[in-house]
Amino acid sequence: MEMRESKIINQGLEDEMAMWGYRPCLWKMVLVGIGAVCSGGLLLLLLYWLPEWGVKTTCTHTSLRDARTLLLRSTDEFRQWFRAQVHVMLAPGKRPFDSVDLQSTAQLPNGDGECTLAAIHEERYGVFPHIQPVQIHYFTLHSTKYYWNDVMHNFEIYKGLEDVKVSCASIHCDHSAGLSKPLQDYRRLFFEENEIAVRVPSILKLLIKEVLNPFYIFQLFSVILWSAEDYYYYATAIVFMSVISIATSLYTIKKQYVMLHNMVAAHSIVRVSVCRGTKDVEQAMSTELVPGDVIVIPANGMILPCDAVLVHGTCIVNESMLTGECVPVTKTSLPNSGEDGASTYSMEEHKRHTLFCGTHVIQTRFYTGELVKAVVVRTGFSTEKGQLVRSILYPKPTDFKLYRDAYLFLLCLVGVAGIGFIYTIILSIMNQVPAKTIIIESLDIITITVPPALPAAMTAGIVYAQRRLKRVGIFCISPQRINMCGQLNLVCFDKTGTLTEDGLDLWGIQRVEDGSFSPPEVEAAKENLVDTPFVSCMATCHSLTKIEGELSGDPLDLKMFSATGWILEEATEEETALHNPIMPTVVRPPKHVLPETNQNIRLTQNLELSALSSYEIGIVRQFPFSSALQRMSVVVRRLGEKHMGAYLKGAPEVVVGLCKEETVPQSFTETLEAYTRQGFRVIALAHRQLESKLSWHKVQSLNRDLIETNMEFLGLIIMQNKLKEETAGVLEDLRQANIRTLMVTGDNMLTAISVARDCGMIRSHERVIIADAVPPKDIQPASVTWHYTENPAHNTNNHNQVVEIKLEEGGYEAQPAQLDQSYHFAMSGRAFAVITEHFPHLLQKLVLRATVFARMAPDQKTQLVEVLQSVDYTVGMCGDGANDCGALKRAHSGISLSELEASVASPFTSSTSNISCVPNLIREGRAALITSFCVFKFMALYSIIQYLSVTLLYSLLSNLGDFQFLFIDIAIILIIAFTMSLNPAWKELVCRRPPSSLISGPLLFSVLTQILTCMTFQVLAFLLVRQQSWYEIWTPLSDACNVSHAGLSYSLNGTSPHDHKNIRNYENTTLFYVSSFQYLAVAIIFSKGRPFRQPSYKNWPFMLSCVGLYIFLFLIMLRPVPAIDRFLEIVCVPYDWRITLVIIVIVNAAVSFMLETLVLDIVLWRLVFSRGKQGVSQAMVSPSADVPQLANHHWASAFLSWLFCRKNKVPRARYMHLALELQDDHEWPPRPSTVTSASPPCTHLSVPI
Repeated sequence: MEMRESKIINQGLEDEMAMWGYRPCLWKMVLVGIGAVCSGGLLLLLLYWLPEWGVKTTCTHTSLRDARTLLLRSTDEFRQWFRAQVHVMLAPGKRPFDSVDLQSTAQLPNGDGECTLAAIHEERYGVFPHIQPVQIHYFTLHSTKYYWNDVMHNFEIYKGLEDVKVSCASIHCDHSAGLSKPLQDYRRLFFEENEIAVRVPSILKLLIKEVLNPFYIFQLFSVILWSAEDYYYYATAIVFMSVISIATSLYTIKKQYVMLHNMVAAHSIVRVSVCRGTKDVEQAMSTELVPGDVIVIPANGMILPCDAVLVHGTCIVNESMLTGECVPVTKTSLPNSGEDGASTYSMEEHKRHTLFCGTHVIQTRFYTGELVKAVVVRTGFSTEKGQLVRSILYPKPTDFKLYRDAYLFLLCLVGVAGIGFIYTIILSIMNQVPAKTIIIESLDIITITVPPALPAAMTAGIVYAQRRLKRVGIFCISPQRINMCGQLNLVCFDKTGTLTEDGLDLWGIQRVEDGSFSPPEVEAAKENLVDTPFVSCMATCHSLTKIEGELSGDPLDLKMFSATGWILEEATEEETALHNPIMPTVVRPPKHVLPETNQNIRLTQNLELSALSSYEIGIVRQFPFSSALQRMSVVVRRLGEKHMGAYLKGAPEVVVGLCKEETVPQSFTETLEAYTRQGFRVIALAHRQLESKLSWHKVQSLNRDLIETNMEFLGLIIMQNKLKEETAGVLEDLRQANIRTLMVTGDNMLTAISVARDCGMIRSHERVIIADAVPPKDIQPASVTWHYTENPAHNTNNHNQVVEIKLEEGGYEAQPAQLDQSYHFAMSGRAFAVITEHFPHLLQKLVLRATVFARMAPDQKTQLVEVLQSVDYTVGMCGDGANDCGALKRAHSGISLSELEASVASPFTSSTSNISCVPNLIREGRAALITSFCVFKFMALYSIIQYLSVTLLYSLLSNLGDFQFLFIDIAIILIIAFTMSLNPAWKELVCRRPPSSLISGPLLFSVLTQILTCMTFQVLAFLLVRQQSWYEIWTPLSDACNVSHAGLSYSLNGTSPHDHKNIRNYENTTLFYVSSFQYLAVAIIFSKGRPFRQPSYKNWPFMLSCVGLYIFLFLIMLRPVPAIDRFLEIVCVPYDWRITLVIIVIVNAAVSFMLETLVLDIVLWRLVFSRGKQGVSQAMVSPSADVPQLANHHWASAFLSWLFCRKNKVPRARYMHLALELQDDHEWPPRPSTVTSASPPCTHLSVPI
């Protein structure tokens, strides 16, 4: 019933949730109240921890329309539950963009049938005194408000102006005048104040939330129990540890909140100029802005307090806060005519016209008498900056198997504790122990089995790894992801600025003359080229600007412009005010490159059409570069000429399509391929002369499609993008470690393939298959054509050599078996989109072998990461932080190479601008992961060893003493647990990855064998001590060290009083010695070094602690000190028994070492646990990986595999399944020049899970 009543909100988005409605139920609430009183508040705690049961036990199910409480569950793999209260507000209309008459004067009632609205609402409603109010139901979750929609019968979000699907032209016509004050107040009812409010919680609130953590509640329970047993010292130590832990946690959380608050609040509240009507401009606070308001951008710039779209003027903006890229971006006004004007406004599609919240407007350009205006699109948490802040405030839980398995393991320990609990009760009843003692001791066994220091000890390894990463320049804002880095088996790399140098060098130019290419030329700043359209295009077609006298803009534009040697001059504010039309940016060549005949002419201010002026070109309008269109253009006017011209630059295949056919050389395709094969980045230029009747003002309103057509092809600019020095070596290290690498770039396909060969992603003998997909057209279905590239004829290890790549249309006759191990797929962004939509069954097969993804848009990079994750890859993403933000956030481990110390878009940020940070991060991740396993195993053994000791002593109605517990838990466990985490990472990456699960063969074998070993030797010591000739039931008068005749002891026992707690006895002393050495033995055995961590002997704090504790324990055992014996409540035993205990301890350590090192690490791991992986390793990892075939068919291997149920075990990861399936598929990969067509849509319907 409930499932039928549920609704989905945020459908298709990252925070999609299912929702059910409830209303309060009186009788259920009464029952819960009674239960809370009877349980001493524990029931309320349980319901606090489980929101689902908290709602279901106090409410009854109802429709969403009538609900007062909502139960929400995320639809992702985490299935998180949330509880939200439904509120009611009164407003003149139901939706923010409804047409409402706000001019009358009757008083609007305030409040609803259930509660009185806040005073702030009263103030707002006062401006609508005449309107009959409407009740609107809403709830707030994660800083987002959801409003009830009677038409949809669901809750919806009001994001902003985009909700009304307004066209670009409509924004100019209907929204550029601004809002009236009443309309602004009305919309503010829905959008609230324009503020990204990061409330810093009070210390008290944080303290209550932290203390209500189940871990601390369990500690509180333990402390109360220990206090009841008079274990005051140990209880005090635990309280002290907890206070330090809570204080540290509160300090860290508070500090993060304050940092985030300061980052957000620094410029979030400013004074802005708001338009009221066509001419009225008034000052207002930015918190008052709502979608639809029109703000004026001042000439000296500002920090944007909202997302707004430019409708007048141009802005130079620094967007580093959002992207991590410090290059200023030019924003132009939104198109208002033609096809672009008719298109629906979208922030993603029109981001070149949109100013984002938190970005810094550096400069503005404007007409005289006209202001630079922008229409507010989104406010508050709906803005781009707001969404980023929300993702930090409410992150998704870390999906890592280690943590899930840790909870399962703890449940197992709780089960063991349950057995001890029952055993203690039965034993105590049989020995007629008082009821109070039974309750205390049976509960005590639970506190022993579940170690209270476990979470802190496991976190230590991550904290130490974070510090080591910081020392090598890698900053982390999500420490829990460090462990994830240890499991990475695939890393995606951006190309430009990541694998290759950030800047491009001009290799040369190739102009077109008389319809054919002229020979390549190295320099563009030659005298004979000054007056050519080609150089004029290079000098004008860019988005450069001067900031404080320095040229600034895209690195490619800077290189191109500087190659011409020309000078850029921008109009000052004073010059702009003196002229009616806008003063254009002017470019001109320096005097020394002008032809000599012109340099002798006397230049005066009145000689307007002089020789120098004839070379000056004014940039009248820019059409900025669009990644979707892959081009940019400018409209220019040469001083002294009446007509204007247009220059265009962009991707060669795009530019050619906009040029007259007769102006494009016939050898264009061959010439372009020749350059792209060699890894050059090629840019095409074109020119067009515009009609003389076009005026300055008319050009400002023209659609770019009218300008960018019927162009004349001018030629090619060839840019060289060199590999960074570290790239090839790092990729080779990753390949040797069986970590697959991909290239995801916005560059040309053949250029990307060439760079992939140069850097070693694709090796010289390996073939590349290009999947070229086209969407359906008319009656033709979507299809994929498979092109095979020819292998280079020579080795590509020398990066200066030319890599020849030729496209074949057939004729490849390689054997399938050979082909299976030596091919890579490559595809473009267009092909990726078509295959995703029309060939979903091919997509997972392709990504298994795809290495190059070219011409990928930013959102496609994110989609690719999601596809790779869907086949169970643990994905890393490394990019420069500009166009990779989505992918960096979505990947399991995103590494930004931004110059900023930390980026809100990426969990990790490297201060070094090369990919050498990737293996460092993976090495530290592996070390942290192994450390977590070691600490968890050690803490589990610690609790079991202590559990065994206490259980054996309970059989005598004895226990460990208070100071014995204190010594074990503080001096041994805490010191060892925190120092064993200090092992640094191993110096190189190995091909073996650490296990990701605690519930795995090797780890379970390790833990169980050590438990059995420790149990065996404790039971052995416990039984042996009772067989000794001097053994007796100990009394304060006993002296086994000096008395050899047992009869005397017995006679003494008869007259001596017993210790009421029965701590001092021979069994207690024996088990204390044996168990103390067992703690140290398992710590050393579990603290493993290579291949993931440095050896433990290099961890001097750990070794010093172990040696010191061994010396101390041997000292008090062989040379007892009376004061220490009294403090630890140890009794004196004969010297012979001490030697026997030394032998037991040494044999115990030797057996434990042999089981862990010889049996597990050498025999079982090589013969059993690594089997099966080798068979699919070629397909699992990279086609480039040389994985040695280590299959061992020895009978012992087969027998052990059968014994451990590993024979023919099916791999768990989906990509392994696919790899095994494709090995047997003789039709894969598709043959050369074949075409795969899409089947009818019905065959590709996806079944919802």
